[in-house]
Amino acid sequence: MPHVVYVAIGFPPAAKSSAHRMKATANLLCERGCDVTVITIARDSWAHENGIDVTLSDGVDPRVEVVELPLRRDDVDPDIRTYGWFRARHPHRWRRRRRWRDQRAFPEPVFGRWRPTLERAVLDLHETHPADLLLVSAVPYAGLSAAWKLWRVRGVPYAIDFRDAWSLDVIGGGVAFPLRSRRGRWERKLVDHAERIWCVNEPIRDHYARRYPRTADRLRVVRNGSDLRPTRQSRRADPVAGLTFGYLGTAIFSVPHLRAVLEGWRMAREVDPVLARSRLVFRGYFGWQSADMADGRRGLIAGFATDGVVLGGPVARAVAAATYASWDALLLLITGGRYTTSGKVYEYMSTGLPIMSAHEADHGALDVLDGYPLWTPPPLAMTAELLAESFVATAQTVLSATDAQTTAALAHAARYERRAQMAPAVRDLVDSIEARAQPSGPGDAGPRKTSVPA
Repeated sequence: MPHVVYVAIGFPPAAKSSAHRMKATANLLCERGCDVTVITIARDSWAHENGIDVTLSDGVDPRVEVVELPLRRDDVDPDIRTYGWFRARHPHRWRRRRRWRDQRAFPEPVFGRWRPTLERAVLDLHETHPADLLLVSAVPYAGLSAAWKLWRVRGVPYAIDFRDAWSLDVIGGGVAFPLRSRRGRWERKLVDHAERIWCVNEPIRDHYARRYPRTADRLRVVRNGSDLRPTRQSRRADPVAGLTFGYLGTAIFSVPHLRAVLEGWRMAREVDPVLARSRLVFRGYFGWQSADMADGRRGLIAGFATDGVVLGGPVARAVAAATYASWDALLLLITGGRYTTSGKVYEYMSTGLPIMSAHEADHGALDVLDGYPLWTPPPLAMTAELLAESFVATAQTVLSATDAQTTAALAHAARYERRAQMAPAVRDLVDSIEARAQPSGPGDAGPRKTSVPA
């Protein structure tokens, strides 16, 4: 039984969107006959950052062993009583000094100083329970140093799941750093020797194929998909009572982006009598506790309360489907461009509800939404006027949707079920592990050995 060490910072019950992908990966590895050990951070570390959702742990294969490391982000600690004199008096200087110390250990802000703990954890685990493969889910990218360490010291092969491309600015669309930079040198050696490299969409895969041509045969597109079973909603829209537009997720969009959406909503209510009686509901996680009010998103939403805009709290995974079922349409408010897909789009489609895109016109989500019959495409620009037109068009879609369109929407969504998206990649990865364990030729009774650089 191959032993896979899975460095997955954000594994359930961390209330992160990446937790769904990590859970599915660990479960599929178990189903393929692997012994899986997950390395993550203590659950209490998420309490003051993204939060904890204990229902996310439901469905994790009981054979998965989880090792929690005593790591946490002190830069988002909301308790000022823990601050030293320098941090309290000079917060900006403190943050700059902390970033410098992070990147001295590893070229990544915030997480760089986690490198020694992560490396020691995988080495200690290997000594007691030898690993056959180490899989890293990045971000944070500091976890990649653990893979490199174990490979150099013990010759254990590794694979990388680039949930977010490192050398690509998936929001802006440009190259994040040059090849000869410190990060560039780290990434080059990591991808050069990786057993497999997973990317969440084709544009990111193409980026790595161009940047490192020798890796093309080891690159795989592994989309996120949805864990929610496509379900026909029994609720019928009531134009007299008004409609409910909903957003569910972690708020990583900018304040200007949100302001344009809210102003567009207000303008749409002024011209459409049904929308004038309708609500726009935001649910999910809105920033760290220490920064909830600092970035203005909560305050901005509160300023539109008289326009039927409501801000609720997080939604436990166990009741996510019921929350969607209480809405009439979904607001796909996400950042990024052609290199960004977002896991939210797959989940939204699984509801069979009308979806309004409020993101850049050139976005990776278009490839997934193309063919979804209850979709309002994004406007050419994120202006309040154009977004108002999208709200009106989506309301019309809600009121005119037929059973045949809903059936087609659910059929479209079913193609992107998470297990169906991820199972082939996991099977391919396990096959590569087992191939390494086979004799390399007649007369060779031992396993193939990995060459380790000096």
